[in-house]
Amino acid sequence: MAGFADDKTEAPTPRKRQEARAKGQVARSQDLTAAVLLLSGFITLGFIGPGLWRTMLAMTRAGLTGGPPARVEELFPFALAVVMEPMKWIAPFMLILFVVMIVTLLFQVGFLFTGHPLIPTLNKLNPINGIQRLFSIRSVMLAMVNFGKLLLVGLVAYMTMSGRADAIVHLFMFPLHEGFALGASLMFELTMWMGAALLILALLDFAWQRYRHEKDLRMTKEEVKDELRSMEGDPQLKRRRKEVQLRLAMQRLRRDVPTADVIVTNPTHVAVAIRYDAETMPAPKVIAKGADLVAMRIRQIAIEFGVPIVQRPPMARAMYESVEVGEQIPERLYQAMAEILAFVYELEGKSPARRKMVGSGT
Repeated sequence: MAGFADDKTEAPTPRKRQEARAKGQVARSQDLTAAVLLLSGFITLGFIGPGLWRTMLAMTRAGLTGGPPARVEELFPFALAVVMEPMKWIAPFMLILFVVMIVTLLFQVGFLFTGHPLIPTLNKLNPINGIQRLFSIRSVMLAMVNFGKLLLVGLVAYMTMSGRADAIVHLFMFPLHEGFALGASLMFELTMWMGAALLILALLDFAWQRYRHEKDLRMTKEEVKDELRSMEGDPQLKRRRKEVQLRLAMQRLRRDVPTADVIVTNPTHVAVAIRYDAETMPAPKVIAKGADLVAMRIRQIAIEFGVPIVQRPPMARAMYESVEVGEQIPERLYQAMAEILAFVYELEGKSPARRKMVGSGT
């Protein structure tokens, strides 16, 4: 297995990344989400806490001094007030935490919705695989990292509270509201320092998760070749298909070029075979065309069968770029084609009726 892992030297392809993402295999740190929620929660609580405290204190005083509702019809408004007044502060707090959680998840993995991790598999249900994962090197390393986090958090808590030891010892001597305020202040300070330490660890964990995820996605050279074959087809099959297509194209050239009236060339890079019959065609038609090797083959067949070859580079390029095989030439090329055909027919002594072109004016 180690040798197999060492063979994964190639970066994952976009398709491999997409398939892994569809299965829910993404780089994500749960510690980062927890640390951000902890910090944002206590920061938010620092702003809304005093208002929530005053509301709860006022409700307590009202309940203790005014007593419970005397009549049944007053019970529902009283209970509604007990619930709704704190909710004015708690609802924004929960909404802020929800938004922070969503933003943190989007920062890590982007928008992703998949139910694939919920699908039960035999590997997850196999107790042997579970025991192997429990005692794997990765599990041992995870346990050591968690123990290190615990030590760091304990050290931060000790350093934070050691400087306030006198205040903590004499906390019982303060009045109730002052003692509560001091305790809340100490708790807020402790939580902020612990949250900052956890956030730093979480960012390191996120970097490690991305590195490990990238390493797990790496592929062997054979896997890359197999994926390219599946996406583009077997290279041998593609080569055979190209050979067959080329052979069929050459057969068509062998069949159609001898029937042409003229071959218009560039003179060497492009060749276009033209056929025209005034009695059956409204305009000359391209029956074959090609560039480079195909153009050379068209000229060879034309020479073999005595088809005239005329060098007209602008005309050849215009027809090669704008007219497909089997299509008639556009009207803007009628005049130039009429001159070429007239020249060819004059050389061969063909009937003037063959030279008549619809719309050419000749």
